[in-house]
Amino acid sequence: MNQLFRRKQYSETDTSTSLLRVLGVWDIVFFGIAAIIGAGSFSSLGEAVFRGGPGVILLYLICGFACGFTALCYAEFASRIPTAGSAYTYAYASFGELIAWVIGWALIMEYSFGNIYVAFSWSDYFTSFIERLGMHIPDYLTCSYTEAHKAFLNGSENKELINAWTNAPLLGGLKFIVDIPALVINGLITWLCYRGVKESKNFNNSLVILKLAVIVLVILVGFSYINTENWTPVSVEGTRSFMPNGFAGVMSAVSGVFFAYIGFDALSVLSEETKDPQKTLPKGMIISLGLCTVIYICLTLVLTGMVDYRKFDGVGDPLSFIFEKTNANVAWMELTVSFVAIVAITTVLLVFQMGQPRIWYAMSRDGLMPKKFQDVHPKYKTPSFATIVTGIVVGVPILFTDKSFILDFTSIGTIFAFVLVCAGVLMLPAKEKIKGRFHLPYINGKIIFPIIFIGALVGFYYFQPEFFDTLMDWKDPKNGEFRASIFFFILINLGLCVLTFIKNFSLIPLIGLSSCLYLLTGMSHENWFYFGLWFAVGLVIYFCYGYRNSKLRNA
Repeated sequence: MNQLFRRKQYSETDTSTSLLRVLGVWDIVFFGIAAIIGAGSFSSLGEAVFRGGPGVILLYLICGFACGFTALCYAEFASRIPTAGSAYTYAYASFGELIAWVIGWALIMEYSFGNIYVAFSWSDYFTSFIERLGMHIPDYLTCSYTEAHKAFLNGSENKELINAWTNAPLLGGLKFIVDIPALVINGLITWLCYRGVKESKNFNNSLVILKLAVIVLVILVGFSYINTENWTPVSVEGTRSFMPNGFAGVMSAVSGVFFAYIGFDALSVLSEETKDPQKTLPKGMIISLGLCTVIYICLTLVLTGMVDYRKFDGVGDPLSFIFEKTNANVAWMELTVSFVAIVAITTVLLVFQMGQPRIWYAMSRDGLMPKKFQDVHPKYKTPSFATIVTGIVVGVPILFTDKSFILDFTSIGTIFAFVLVCAGVLMLPAKEKIKGRFHLPYINGKIIFPIIFIGALVGFYYFQPEFFDTLMDWKDPKNGEFRASIFFFILINLGLCVLTFIKNFSLIPLIGLSSCLYLLTGMSHENWFYFGLWFAVGLVIYFCYGYRNSKLRNA
């Protein structure tokens, strides 16, 4: 049992690596913007707005707040452990081998499955763009089999998916429906990551500059078309409200909103390819997260101000949608946004596809994955075998999965990883302050955290007493799951208050931990079921291979 929770010791001064160190602060910032501003703004933002209305801005603030404190925790780990592996490596140092494996398994979910969703989104924008140019790809070559079949069975109003099912040719008794653009872009990005981080850096930086320029243009042009009445639409009760579907409606959008933020932790995976990672990574992560939060809030204000939130139902390209004929009717902006969306989503694919091989590389180096994953290309200095496997792991599910399942599945795994990173910082011993390196400020939470949490709870009860009156009504079909989640959230945080009073925990990671736990309250029981199933499979693999071959155990 002790072996399962034995911690690995890392040296803060050990920066040796077989990978190539070429990334500076602004390269990290640009990779952060590339990962964060992409599928979240150009695709999932539409679904989030439809669920939460204009009030979804609050959810972006909550997620930005939670991710900000989590980024500080990542930065603290990055300043102590300048090696590849991200949260996996950090968990190995603070919790031990078993939890490190769990986190590594969660990161496989985040990067690989996240890229499946992003590949689907890229395909949507690409086909939409070439349609506007007068070219057409058959519908059965632009979507997945599962998506088309589900749309046909449910009588969907999505004409493209229905046409894909009805017009698809038969191949061996099965309808031939394959998302060709998604498969092609996955192959091209895998090839680019295989060729080297320097080539990836230059390609990424040029695309990010173009992407930011057009997003600023969207915000500037969009503000001139805003109708302020759209920010307070009529709710189902017949009154004008910033949150027409209530706060539960806002929280139901958490998967779509949080998906917009999941890229920033991928930056810590690049530790071994970063110059002076103890200084560079923390700065790059915090700058990119702050910039992206401001951008998301501005974009959400523009979208909800230009178009009634109810029109975003099923809209996969919200930024071009607001400029269509039925809305603002700005044809040149519609075409421009469609093109830049392809660019934006390409950069997300690039960062995620770079992240996953380096997780496997780190796990293999510890003996928890086969040794082959440690292979580094002699010329390109990239984890070559792991990169190829990542391309296959992303490419195969494109054939049979659909976007909605992948979106929820990815978000819950990422938030869980963030929870463990924040908790891990609480367990780290104090370190000597070295000038020039990042140091997470220690603020004793002994009194402050209980006051903040219990004070917020009392304040919320004062303004919303009816919510607490129905808190234990978990059978309600609409809000039952959310109430049950909030009950356990309160219970866990009261436990944290007691532990903090006894152990003098630091306030910053405590707030990050509590914020991420709150985000988990927006997840449904289906999310938790598949999340548990995924980890059950991971534990079987660990005990069959990782436990037996662990270098820490065999040492």
